[in-house]
Amino acid sequence: MVDSAKLSHTAALILQTIDQGFSYGFDIMDETGLPSGTVYPALRRMEREGLISSEWESEKKATAEQRPPRKYYRITRAGSEVLELSQKRYPLLIRLVAKSRR
Repeated sequence: MVDSAKLSHTAALILQTIDQGFSYGFDIMDETGLPSGTVYPALRRMEREGLISSEWESEKKATAEQRPPRKYYRITRAGSEVLELSQKRYPLLIRLVAKSRR
């Protein structure tokens, strides 16, 4: 498992956002207010570290909705463990996503 001390506040926020059900890049950007230049590199890094996994939606579905295919992310077991430790390290983290959902 990745050392949770290395998980930045921003990465922890992104991980928590995915855990809350925001599962593709633009959705994560909208929810966190972070730019694509922050979100996408963090997603790639967390996927390499095994904290999240991803899957592309079918071309057929995207075409039917007249948009490019989305890559959906989900938190892994290791990611859930790191998120729990990060929430202890960053106590206000839980409020950030919860507040924006109101």
